[in-house]
Amino acid sequence: MHVVAEPIQRLIDALSQLPGIGPKSASRLAFYLLRAPGEQVQELSAAIGELKASIVYCGRCQNLSVTDPCAICADATRDASLICVVEEPLDVVAIERTGAFRGYYHVLHGVINPVEGIGPDDLRIAALLARQKAAPATEILIATNPTMEGEATAMYLARLLRPDGVRVTRLARGLPVGGDLEYADEVTLSRALEGRREL
Repeated sequence: MHVVAEPIQRLIDALSQLPGIGPKSASRLAFYLLRAPGEQVQELSAAIGELKASIVYCGRCQNLSVTDPCAICADATRDASLICVVEEPLDVVAIERTGAFRGYYHVLHGVINPVEGIGPDDLRIAALLARQKAAPATEILIATNPTMEGEATAMYLARLLRPDGVRVTRLARGLPVGGDLEYADEVTLSRALEGRREL
């Protein structure tokens, strides 16, 4: 005997495949959508459909956009000598929110992760190398996450890029603003000591 009607169960199953959404959250969302006004559900459905139909990869930076090149790559006021390499499009959004970076980006769409079967050929590394060969930047900032996979990807990229004479840098790491030294782990504290700078 089915407790939940089949269309509802299909929606719950589909929603629970999204990252960060477990079966309970998927159930809450499905039943919310049943109670929501029809216009809201139609708007959500249209937005999902439009997402797949209108989003393209920027041919230059590999970011997601509605235009090629994307708005950032089309901005001639940015510093062409600096490229920031990130894992995912959301990383571009995070860095842009700071207003502190005025160079261009390159999105890898993941990191090297042999356990998951993801190698260098599965990422947008070839596009980065071709881009660097066509219009060399003087500095490439590797802003992958400080995970084992992010570090391995950063080291792999540095090995590929350094022979061409480009300056390869890494985001500084250390203590968060407002954090207490006594609660910092050894790795974070040692990275903060390594990355110290003059006042």
